[in-house]
Amino acid sequence: MTTTEFQISCRNIWKIFGPHPERIKQSLAPNLSRAEVLEQTGHVVAVKNVTFGVKKGETFVVMGLSGSGKSTLVRCISRLIEPTAGQVIIEGEDMMAMDERQLRELRRRKISMVFQHFGLFPHRQIIDNAAYGLEIQGIDKVARHARAREVLEMVGLGGWENHYPSELSGGMQQRVGIARALAVDPEILLFDEPFSALDPLIRREMQNELINLQEMMQKTIIFITHDFLEAVKLGDDIAIMKDGEIVQLGTPEQVIINPANNYVEEFTKDVPRTRVLTAGSIMRECEVVVSENETPENCHSLMQSQDSPVAFVCDEGGKFSGLCFLEQVEEAASTNSSSSIKSLIDNQCATVSSQTMLADLIPLTAAAEIPVPVVSKSNRLLGAIDRATVILAFGGVEAAN
Repeated sequence: MTTTEFQISCRNIWKIFGPHPERIKQSLAPNLSRAEVLEQTGHVVAVKNVTFGVKKGETFVVMGLSGSGKSTLVRCISRLIEPTAGQVIIEGEDMMAMDERQLRELRRRKISMVFQHFGLFPHRQIIDNAAYGLEIQGIDKVARHARAREVLEMVGLGGWENHYPSELSGGMQQRVGIARALAVDPEILLFDEPFSALDPLIRREMQNELINLQEMMQKTIIFITHDFLEAVKLGDDIAIMKDGEIVQLGTPEQVIINPANNYVEEFTKDVPRTRVLTAGSIMRECEVVVSENETPENCHSLMQSQDSPVAFVCDEGGKFSGLCFLEQVEEAASTNSSSSIKSLIDNQCATVSSQTMLADLIPLTAAAEIPVPVVSKSNRLLGAIDRATVILAFGGVEAAN
């Protein structure tokens, strides 16, 4: 893993709680479980040799059950807890090498954190709670209140500026916490189970709110949760932790289609695949891809060799032109025509993007007798889906591969 492609790079992070963590780490047998380490040494391995990177503008979710080490990990990243070993590189700077003044400036201006417990000041109005980070920076009252109003409006709390936290619901108070984090315009946001104390309906609303905000802001986010459905909904990438270690890291689609072990597979069972899997994650390779300048004879030969009823045709620039069907190609080939297949192309065929959800592919492929091309935003051919591909993806992980 190279640090240049990531805004945040965590390298071999360890956190061991106990009187002699460094000594224990040096003597630790790699095959010992957390329980065995505790029994033999009296130390707790909370985070064990964790490495990952987060790209700029990405939402990276760390998911795990209680005691998995996820909250300790995010506190190590911000150095609210000092790691026993490892590095946290932010835009080329090693946080572990920073002194207190540098660390304080980083937290004030580049990184904001949102906790499960809102941490609002009960004696302060909402506008002053939202503006607190700016107050710490020494921003004058007029300017910080103006900015606080902006972010409160952004999170749906316009008009609540002069109220107090006790007058707001739990979901509204968490919105204030998010507004406070956003007010300083940080590049990086760290969320430690921010919605876990909320009722299910409010929790879904807050998840949707965060998705909408992220579409506007494109911040770099590390989000901690114990809820796999929440991880799948929010994450561009997911790291699943168990006993202080990352047991699987990948996109939601990769984790669902190829769970690394039984522990991960248990989480994937309740996931609604139709709302997670996309055309890009289940598509297959196109059997016959030809240039629109190809001759009918050559195209027919390729289609016969692959036993394919259709050929996917691209122009000289590599963009998808349409489909050619075996019957028309065979007829043109039988005339010994030296012309290209360009006149045989059906350019009215339906296409889908790689981001099209499985739920939307079901009715489309159910009515289609031929494969549906999957194309990029620039109309380049990526692959194809058909009825069988969709049915297998809907029915089972291994079959979808």
